Amino acid sequence: MSRLADLLEKVRIEYVQVMVDHGETEPYLTAHRVCNDRLWLSGEELAALIDEDPKLLSARASDLIDVDSERANPCVGAIVTSNIVAAALEGLLAVAVNRNWLEVDSEGRVLVDAHELDSVPAVHGIDYTEAGEFVPQRGRSHLSDLFHLAEKAYVERLEEGPHDAYQLALLVASDHAIFTPDELAPLLLENPLLLGLRGDDLLDEDLFEGDPPAGMIISAHLTEMLVQQLLERGVEVGAIGHDSEGQPILSEAEEDNPTVH
Repeated sequence: MSRLADLLEKVRIEYVQVMVDHGETEPYLTAHRVCNDRLWLSGEELAALIDEDPKLLSARASDLIDVDSERANPCVGAIVTSNIVAAALEGLLAVAVNRNWLEVDSEGRVLVDAHELDSVPAVHGIDYTEAGEFVPQRGRSHLSDLFHLAEKAYVERLEEGPHDAYQLALLVASDHAIFTPDELAPLLLENPLLLGLRGDDLLDEDLFEGDPPAGMIISAHLTEMLVQQLLERGVEVGAIGHDSEGQPILSEAEEDNPTVH
């Protein structure tokens, strides 16, 4: 049994036990409470869950974010967890229907008493950004190896002949971009702080309809980070000018953050 399946089964067992112990009342509120108490995992636990089931990074926020502070610009961890909670809640409501704790209408929709819906408490979740801003680990890591390969390719291309160093950085970063959930999951396991990343206008609104998959948010940040690293390398080899603080000097058009399309 996978970690996720095992976790959801434990949630189901706890739900049934709590309902039986408390007179089989408030089935919806109980399901809501059990799901949110048990499924907001620590960064390390959630990263391990995703590493085993990378498809979780395909999750989108949609209208599933119940944490007020996360609604406007949800982080990766909140998006993934909110989808897990929603799926688990749906499963527990099915249990409630099967045990006659809840009823369904003629179209199969679960009927919940208004007082239960009105009594749903605020969800506080977990702040996946509380450990600080993500920075690549020092020393050897999967991410540093990927960045090293990109940097090597960038310098080799610069040495081949005249290039627009900025455009070349974008091209090389795109060639070495990490997009698939299977590629991203090991990086999360290495550094769960990636779960705290947010969309931050780095993604094409039209392409994702304002609701990008969690994995693409990580990809966008890593791509931007890689571009910056390549530009710094361009400064080091003299392909790009720099200011008194060693920062790359770019035109106004070039200074705009790259957008993932």
